[in-house]
Amino acid sequence: MKQGLLRAIGVTAWAATVAVAAAGCGGSGDDASSGGKTGSTTLAVWLMRDTASDDFVKAYKSDFEAAHPGVRLDVQIQEWDGIGEKISSALASKDAPDVIEVGNTQVAQYAASGGVTDLSDHAAEWGGKDWLPGLAEPGKVDGKQYGIPFYAANRVVIYDKSKFSKAGITAPPKTRDEWLKDTGKLNTGKQQGIYLPGQNWYVLSGFVWDEGGDLAVQEGGKWKGALSTPQALAGMDFYKKLQALGKGPKDSDEAKPNQIDVFAKGDVAQFIATPGAANLVAKANPKLKDRMGFFPIPGKTADKPGTVFTGGSDLIIPMASKHQSQAIEVVKSLTGDRWQKELAQAMSYVPNKLTLTSAVSSQPGTAAMAAAAVNGRATPNSPDWAAVEAKNPIKEYETKVLTGGDPAAAAREADDIITKALNS
Repeated sequence: MKQGLLRAIGVTAWAATVAVAAAGCGGSGDDASSGGKTGSTTLAVWLMRDTASDDFVKAYKSDFEAAHPGVRLDVQIQEWDGIGEKISSALASKDAPDVIEVGNTQVAQYAASGGVTDLSDHAAEWGGKDWLPGLAEPGKVDGKQYGIPFYAANRVVIYDKSKFSKAGITAPPKTRDEWLKDTGKLNTGKQQGIYLPGQNWYVLSGFVWDEGGDLAVQEGGKWKGALSTPQALAGMDFYKKLQALGKGPKDSDEAKPNQIDVFAKGDVAQFIATPGAANLVAKANPKLKDRMGFFPIPGKTADKPGTVFTGGSDLIIPMASKHQSQAIEVVKSLTGDRWQKELAQAMSYVPNKLTLTSAVSSQPGTAAMAAAAVNGRATPNSPDWAAVEAKNPIKEYETKVLTGGDPAAAAREADDIITKALNS
């Protein structure tokens, strides 16, 4: 679900154009068969569309090959459509690529196939104690680190500084209570305090996690839905209070209507999205370009931002790779400090380590995103979570509650669907 960045997080709002030609499904080989120097080793590296700019790929490739004589990188850009099946087939083949970028929440699915190399022995050496939890935790399955954190992105609050100033709000709120109070001040007349559609389940997830709850939990080797727990219900209650301070539809998500278009009309004080959404707002309404600011979703207390869903990528190495040691070197360098800073600055991503977030301090939106990523999480680490998203009972649960339904009853209904999907 690193549609996590394309779909859930919305990275298309600020993705750069990648001009590297996409290659087929082939894995690694030697340059004698691909027109290069006879006897050299070619590593196939799959990166997803919009992960890195052409300049980044060229610079990294040149540097790595210079540092590893006799090794050539064949960076192949993959499309999101159909990627799950393509990766699963590659992992089961005898001619797999050497390194694959996968969505952070997809690692469990691929690890379940048994075709992914266990990289646990390298975690400490590569700075694992400082990895963002929203990338590291889903990359770890049954105590083994299969996915190495690559980069992250998450939602922040994008707000109209002019509207905040006119309402007498001199600084962004630091706590949930302050946020509700300020949003209430802003929600007046035709002006919406916040535009929050009723089915933005990624935002709801953060509130649930803040309360100590979860979407699903594993007990005795089985998964079960957890929306009906007191903690999760408390998260839904806060969502309901916040959503009521605007005119967001209760029965649709942020794409229907597109919340960027709604904010661009100029009568909304704030909305929740990745920072790059501000670029599209400014394109639609240039008058708002210099009026937009960013702050992390507030937490329950001022000392800690709200928990956010972390989208992004991990890197995995197929067990079928014929060049395990060289593939490990690729993962080590791509996830190391130098190239993490380069990637974060070039693409406005959050780097994979808590110690590297200062690399994006000069970019206000990305800096707010990085501050929130410290308290980031991912969806339940089940290989079958995609089945839950396919049915998406969480969205229907939100609508039922927001339109007057009994929260506990609606949560139990959603839990039943989640439980069946995770244990099918």
